[in-house]
Amino acid sequence: MAGLYNYQWQKASRQYLVESPLCVYCLRMGGITPATVVDHIIPHKGDDELFWDTANWQALCKSCHDSVKQKEESGKIDGACDQMGNPVSSAHHWNK
Repeated sequence: MAGLYNYQWQKASRQYLVESPLCVYCLRMGGITPATVVDHIIPHKGDDELFWDTANWQALCKSCHDSVKQKEESGKIDGACDQMGNPVSSAHHWNK
């Protein structure tokens, strides 16, 4: 898997952040935070096709990536909702 995060990934992820500069999780909560991480919405688990599928990418700030996203992936906050009652988890069926 380490081979996927190479120069080609660095170049593609930098370009993605230029095109999508704000954290999508913060935007859902009404905040505006610069994104610094390109996250895979569905964990790729080494699947090359899923890894490079840009429809599976989202821009996140480091804080959201390292906290909320990790909790989602561990199943700890799948049912959490924002102030409007919308599911926070990108894995929730309403967000597909």
